[in-house]
Amino acid sequence: MTNVTFLHLPSLSPLYENIQISGIFPDSKFFPDCRPRSEPAKILEAYELAQNQPGFDLKNFVETHFEFPETPDTHYESANKPIREHLDKLWDVLLRKPNSSIITPNSSLIALPHPYIVPGGRFREVYYWDSYFTMLGLQVSGRTEVIQHMVDNFAYQIETFGHIPNGNRSYYLSRSQPPFFSLMVSFLAEIKGEATLLHYRRALEKEYAFWMDGENEMGAQLEGRPLVEARRRIVKLTDGSILNRYWDDDPSPRPEAYIEDLHTAQQSSRPTAETYRHLRAAAESGWDFSSRWLSDEHKLASIRTCDLLPIDLNCLLYFLEKTLVHTYRQLPDHTLVEVFKDRARLRKAAIMNHCWDASQGFFFDFNHIEDQRTNSVTLAAVFPLFFQMADAEQAAGVAKMIAEKFLCPGGLITTLSHSGQQWDAPNGWAPLQWMAYKGLTNYGHTELAEKIRQNWLSLGEKTYKKTGKMMEKYNVENPDAPGGGGEYPNQDGFGWTNGVYLKMKAQF
Repeated sequence: MTNVTFLHLPSLSPLYENIQISGIFPDSKFFPDCRPRSEPAKILEAYELAQNQPGFDLKNFVETHFEFPETPDTHYESANKPIREHLDKLWDVLLRKPNSSIITPNSSLIALPHPYIVPGGRFREVYYWDSYFTMLGLQVSGRTEVIQHMVDNFAYQIETFGHIPNGNRSYYLSRSQPPFFSLMVSFLAEIKGEATLLHYRRALEKEYAFWMDGENEMGAQLEGRPLVEARRRIVKLTDGSILNRYWDDDPSPRPEAYIEDLHTAQQSSRPTAETYRHLRAAAESGWDFSSRWLSDEHKLASIRTCDLLPIDLNCLLYFLEKTLVHTYRQLPDHTLVEVFKDRARLRKAAIMNHCWDASQGFFFDFNHIEDQRTNSVTLAAVFPLFFQMADAEQAAGVAKMIAEKFLCPGGLITTLSHSGQQWDAPNGWAPLQWMAYKGLTNYGHTELAEKIRQNWLSLGEKTYKKTGKMMEKYNVENPDAPGGGGEYPNQDGFGWTNGVYLKMKAQF
């Protein structure tokens, strides 16, 4: 694979800031995805000479010096075509070949060695946690080789960068996304055998090291002095237990949402860099944005992501620890088996202690600054059921809340808040439908799980019949209305929606 120099957008300043602030492109992500036709230094020289000339047109300047990104048509077939046939063919539309030969130097796109599936629409690159749910559908479509390629791409990124970036763009390198790599490897192992775990041992270990970076720098608990200590993505609580949070090393506006982040920071009473950090951490969570991260559910400027220890993130890391246990069991020396069994045990105990609320019968995120659970009722509570960490009583409590508060005609709403953010009501998202469906099935709540499955499939089929599209998100409260909210219009394609639809449809 050819080495390609990444485009680091600050190297285009002040042109970069001027373009983003000007609003010549309605989507802040559009310009960061453009490809420079020459070296950034030469483009800046041309800009310095041209910007003060009479009749200077900024958009024409960009068109001259940059190649615009393409957005493929993902509803290219008539909606009269059966949905299964449409989706099987759509994989080829969303497939990207190894791209080192087609990107120009200084592109923001990071070249990968193997083919991969993109979500669609404005999302022209592979995304980390999306890909697990995409893989579920690829298996149903018989595209095992693409699953293998995508897992290998993620292992390559871990080896190259020390973690899996949010997506394969240079502007995503400072953060990751929900750590689903261990689920991908385990899923591949179900197809190809347990030896798969050993093959990806190094990548699994590096993924874990990334999320636990700074653990060795934590101080000992001082007798008589409760101490909460935080280092990047880990937090040691007053009882000495360690749980994780989302984070981003770069406290600046996100390039893909530059103007939006500027506006949010201007409305916040916090230091600007702190607001940017919380926004970026929420982007790492995949739930960008949701009332679960806000102290005031109707004000994005009240975002406090880094203050929270999310239930779903910590369940995912529990599964990563358990996956390492299964991996090390294949080695002659079982020392590490015991080490990671203990780590998984301690994490599970911390999750149950800090995130389970017996009075409400539900799991919540934990605010380590306020030393208490949040009051945001969200669908993230199904993760302990998906990973079979909950006991029967806890699972029954979660099932009761889902049946009474979350179940809608089109599936499950994401939270109970109508905040205007896209990861809130009335929207439903494919990955959470799958996690809930499987989690409830694990504990025998099959009637509720089946109702969720039927409602979600029905909504997807109804929308496809009407539009010829599979959408990023859906309005599950009113199936006749589109999903909405957030920073950008609802996108079609759509990788994880296609994957979950195919996998759910194949369940019976």
